[in-house]
Order: sequence, then C-alpha cells, then structure tokens
Amino acid sequence: MIKSKNIYWKLSAYFFFFFFTWSASYSLFSIWLGQYIHLSGVSTGIIFSVNAIFTLCMQPIYGYISDKIGFKKHILFFISILLVFVGPFFIYVYAPLLKYNILIGALVGALYLGTTFLAGIGAIESYVEKVSRKYSFEYGRSRMWGSLGWAAATFFAGQIFNINPNINFWIASVSAVILVIIIASTKIEMTNDEIQRAESVSIKDIGNLLKMKSFWLFMIYVLGVACVYGVYDQQFPIYYASLFPTHALGNQVFGYLNSIQVFMEAGMMFLAPTIVNKLGAKRSLILAGLLMASRIIGSGLVVGPIGISSMKLIHSLELPILLVAIFKYLAANFDTRLSSILYLVAYQFGTQVGTSILSPIAGRLYDSIGFKQTYVIMGLFVLVFAIISIFTLVNNKKFNNANNKELTSTINVAGKTI
Repeated sequence: MIKSKNIYWKLSAYFFFFFFTWSASYSLFSIWLGQYIHLSGVSTGIIFSVNAIFTLCMQPIYGYISDKIGFKKHILFFISILLVFVGPFFIYVYAPLLKYNILIGALVGALYLGTTFLAGIGAIESYVEKVSRKYSFEYGRSRMWGSLGWAAATFFAGQIFNINPNINFWIASVSAVILVIIIASTKIEMTNDEIQRAESVSIKDIGNLLKMKSFWLFMIYVLGVACVYGVYDQQFPIYYASLFPTHALGNQVFGYLNSIQVFMEAGMMFLAPTIVNKLGAKRSLILAGLLMASRIIGSGLVVGPIGISSMKLIHSLELPILLVAIFKYLAANFDTRLSSILYLVAYQFGTQVGTSILSPIAGRLYDSIGFKQTYVIMGLFVLVFAIISIFTLVNNKKFNNANNKELTSTINVAGKTI
C-alpha cells in the first residue's frame, strides 16, 4: 500500500510538471504564431498540419517501444531531457526559422514538438495507465494532476505573454528540470513474468490488430469525433481574443478562462472513473461525442465573450470522460500487452491523421467564411459520427458486471488475465 501511494504521488507530480511545462510554452501557441510571428490563418493551419504529420510518425514508434520495454522509464526520461531545452528552442531556433522560411521552420518545429509534447503525451499517459493497473490506483485520478499543472501555468501565461512571450518559454524549461528529477527518483519494479510479457510483444501483434474488425470500428469514432476536438482548439484563442476591444485584453481573459476550464477538468478527472464505470466505456464515448458536438455547434451560435466562454467550459466535462473511457474501452476489448500501441496508434495516431487532414481545411474556412460558420460545420460533422458510433462501437459486458468494479485493477500474469 505504501509503495502504491508513493508511485501514485510521484507519477501525479510528473503529470503536473509535464503539463505545466506544456501549458507555459504551448497554450498560447496559435496566438504566438499570429501576433508574434504574424502568420495568416492558412499558414497557421499548415503549421498544425505538419505538426500532426510528424506526431503521427512518432506515435507508433513510442507505442511499440513502450510496450516492448514494459515498465522501464526510458521514454519518459528521454522526453524530460528534451523538454529542458524548450525555452532556447522556441526563442533561438523556432521563431527565427519561422520568420525566415515557413516550411523549414514548420519542419524543424514539428520534429521537436512532435517528439516531446504532441506524441510524448500519449507515451506518458499510456505508461502511467499501465503502472496504475500494476499498483491498483485509478489512472484518471493521477491524470487529474496534469490538468492542475496546465491550469496553474495558463493562469499567468496570458499576462506574461503580453509582457514578453519568451518569459513563458524560460519558465517551461525550469519546470522541465523538475521533471527530470522526479522521473529519475521514481522506481518501478518489474517481475520476471512482466519482463517476459513485455518482450513477447512483436511487430506481428500490430499486424494482427489491423486485421480486427473491432479495431477499425473504433477508428471510425476516432476519425469522426475525437480528432475534431484538437482542430477546434488550434485557432480558438485567435477567435476568442478578437471578441475583445484589444488583443492584449483578449489574451489575458483567455488565460483566466483556460485556467477555470482546466481546474473544472481536474475535478471531472477525479469523478470520470466513477461515471465511466457506471455508464460503461461505449456509452461514455458516445456521451463525450455528444458533448463535443454541442460545444462546437454552440460556439458558432452564441454571441459575445460570455456566450463563447460558456461553450468552451463544456470541454471540462467532455475531455475527462473521453480519456478515461478510451483507456477502459481499449483494455476491455483488446490485448493489454499492447496497451501503449493501442492508445498511441488506435487513438493518438488516428487523431493525428484526422487532424493533419482537417487542419488546413479548417484554416481555409476560418479565412473564407469566418469562425462561427466553421464551428457549426465542424460540430455537425462530430454529431453525425457520434450517432454512427452508437452502432459501430462494441458493447463490452465487462463493464456491466457488478463484480468487476475496476477493470484497471485486473492482474496480468505471464500473458494471461486472471
């Protein structure tokens, strides 16, 4: 019990400082591109599209390596070391390259951001989820601290951005130093059975996944619903800031809104495991899709800062349910030896494929017909696929078994579930 609590608190602290680092350097990324680098909506869409392409290249690699090495911390340590240099990268490499040549800057930035934040988050989340099953604590309640870390950084990010955005990048680097210390001091034991189970993972297992009908039915949900969540968020800060008398005021208020949203999200992260266990993974995924559709359509219909702020806050209800339900759905319906591959390929990779396709389309729509009309179109797209998923997602009976209160506490020994 003491060991379990110690691991829980260390990985929760890792989540906190990883998201703090990410938020400090990336939460105002689209504003930084628009107001500091002076890119158009189309150019910003290209940046996000290239980021998505590089990220989807890294996700299968992270997934396979993570499952192959089991509970070893190599990937988390690698990401943490890279993040120590996030400040110098943005200030002395990324910004000058984007001003010099948009394509060169986009490629270099995508390589760094894809390896650290954009694909790294999936590797970190899947690792902590595996550890949570080993030490019998709820993943969602550890991930909650990541939301708090994001909120803590965004609370002051908007104000600091108005002074000098480079300060945010330096703060992110300092936070990353703490990340390195935390992961270096965390000790995860591996039994012989766990080592053999991890080493048994092979490329053939990925091929077998691609032959499964249930895998592709799940991908319909990912491509039609989950990926739009990221596309909506990409240039939302630009639209939000435009609703205020000055961009500076808009940036500052957006920082406050983002903090409120993420604090609410953290509270929902604590409650989400209970909700998902009650509803079941499939129903929870459908609920998240309907909430997302309502949020995006509503963003195109409401008027003024108060209306759009209320729509944005729905995100705090939707995301925790989505994340917890994803892990529980994958753990219930597929081989748990491949949990990282499944999360990073089926969910994260699929999301990035959709994002890379939709980002430039959304960018053009923003420039041609405006944000409000584009949001309505995006929301209806999500609604259609959420309805389709009612018939395509698998109904898992494990979640209806009253005796199985926590799927994440299942013990895996030598490749068998007991």
